[in-house]
Amino acid sequence: MVGNPDFLTASAGDHAPEFQELESPEGELHLRFFVASGSEFALPATGIREVLSRSPDQITPIPNASPLLLGTLNWRGQVIWVADLGQFLGDGAVLNTDRPEIPVIAVEDQDTTMLGLAVERIYGMDWLDLDDLQMSANVPDSMAAFLRGEWVIDEGTNQYLRLLDQVAILRSARWAA
Repeated sequence: MVGNPDFLTASAGDHAPEFQELESPEGELHLRFFVASGSEFALPATGIREVLSRSPDQITPIPNASPLLLGTLNWRGQVIWVADLGQFLGDGAVLNTDRPEIPVIAVEDQDTTMLGLAVERIYGMDWLDLDDLQMSANVPDSMAAFLRGEWVIDEGTNQYLRLLDQVAILRSARWAA
């Protein structure tokens, strides 16, 4: 087509381009993911440094560390701790580490503290409207301090998408336990 001499000289009427009107997204961009129990959560994209997929042998276990921590990994020359997010939130199911790769969400607080949150599965990015966010109801006390609210996906089946506060997770006293 570019080699065609008429390509550059054709008038706009000859080849009117078809433009599709793009809709402006509502809300803010979030990463949606699942923990081992199947519960779905979201984190604001602005607090995520990177989403990694690492094999379990790239996560080095550290003896005598908190049971919430899977170990450390080398990310671009920086050592970051990797935690089982579901366990941290008080979820009963343990993350399956006997698989080829583990999704890890690297979150940070003001470019100083970084933590890798290991999850079961990444759903993807989605524009979510914060105006539709509701106060979390019927959540365990172990999780409540780390939630900003939830969106109701299906009230009949009790499906909720819970919005996490990555700063509260990073600054939690649970890491010292």
